[in-house]
This record gives sequence, structure tokens and C-alpha cells, in this order.
Amino acid sequence: MEVRVAEQHVPERKCILGSGHAARDDLIRLALGPDGEIHPDVRAKAPGRGAWIGVDRPTLEAAQAKGKLKGALARAFKTAEIRVPEDLGERIEAALRQTALDRLGLEARSGTLLTGREKIETAARRGEVQMLIHAADAGEDGNRKLDQAWRMGGAEGRGVVFPADRTILSLTLGRQNVVHIAIIDRAAAARVRQALNRWRAFIGSDDGLSPAAAGTPHASAMDVSEGFK
Repeated sequence: MEVRVAEQHVPERKCILGSGHAARDDLIRLALGPDGEIHPDVRAKAPGRGAWIGVDRPTLEAAQAKGKLKGALARAFKTAEIRVPEDLGERIEAALRQTALDRLGLEARSGTLLTGREKIETAARRGEVQMLIHAADAGEDGNRKLDQAWRMGGAEGRGVVFPADRTILSLTLGRQNVVHIAIIDRAAAARVRQALNRWRAFIGSDDGLSPAAAGTPHASAMDVSEGFK
């Protein structure tokens, strides 16, 4: 007798700046504060109605400059009493960056990641590494050697270049000279990848991402409304 496993429902939302839908976790939520100001709510925790965007920062700021963002927000929140901060794109980027760094910190405390080139290389060759991350200022030679070790362990592709240097990663993890990071737990790798992909998609960085990850709906993959060119 064939046993069918029910597919897990993935909540979707519509980007207010386009006609496309995407998984809620792949989009960015904007919240309306009591004072009428729009705030980034990247963790989707703020109470009340939210508006969702799935575009990168240049597209968002182009829509904001032409008044399209405010109009879309007014329709989403059903009120014209809205104030959009001029630095909204910067605030969103900072929030996404912090979310990705916080996630790495949580995984470090949970013991699901490794640092140190030799430890990572050994684990990679054994097939124990689920995700490989390089600091933005890591040397190409070091990246190449660890990528090769990872592939020898059965992985495909190469590690992800993190949009922050070793100083930031070291401070985040509370360790010295963090140049490379290996995630050794599958669920942890999924959590880190999701947080990192959202940040990188918003800032328009796809260096080191797989084709699937680079195609997240934050950038031109979304069917964005006309008039932004």
C-alpha cells in the first residue's frame, strides 16, 4: 500500500511593488508604527497589518523616489497617514545584516558550526560540512582549498562569500580571526542560508550562491510593476 506524505504548506505573500507571490520567509515585512512611520520588520514579529516587499534595495529606492512605494503602502495599510523614512532602504539592509549575524551567533552557541581552517578542512573531507562560508576579505587561495576539500566530501559548488569581513565575524562569534565558517548540522545550515540569502538578495550580492539561491524573489525575478526603469 502506497503511503502518501502530505506536502507542508508554505505561507505566501504578495509583494506590494509587483504582481508576484513568494514564500513569506523569502520576503521582507514592513510594519506601520503608532506614529504613522514605516519600519522594517524583517523578523515578522510586529503586531498589526504588514506589507511585504520582494525587491532589492535599488528597486525599492527607485520606487520610493517616484512615490510608488508610498502609494503601494497606503493601499496595503488602507490609510494615507503614512510616513516613509528617507533611509528606509538603509534600515532594511542593516536589519537583515543583523539578523544574519545573530543567526550565526545562535548557531555558534548551539555548537552547530566550526571555525579554524584545519578543523573545517578535516570535517569537509569527511562529508560533515553542510554549508561553507568565507569572510569577505578571505584570500582566494584559502577559499579554493576549502572548497576543494568540501567537494571531496561530496558537496557540489563552492562556499558562500559572507558580505562582512573577518573582524565582524570574529566579534559576532566571540572568537579570534574567523575567516571561514562551516555549518555541520543540516537544519542549522538551512536557517543560516535563509537569513543570509535574504540579506544578500536585498543588497544585490550573489557571489558564491548556488543558482537556486541566487534566484530568490527579492530582485529582478519578481514581476515588479512597470515604471521603475
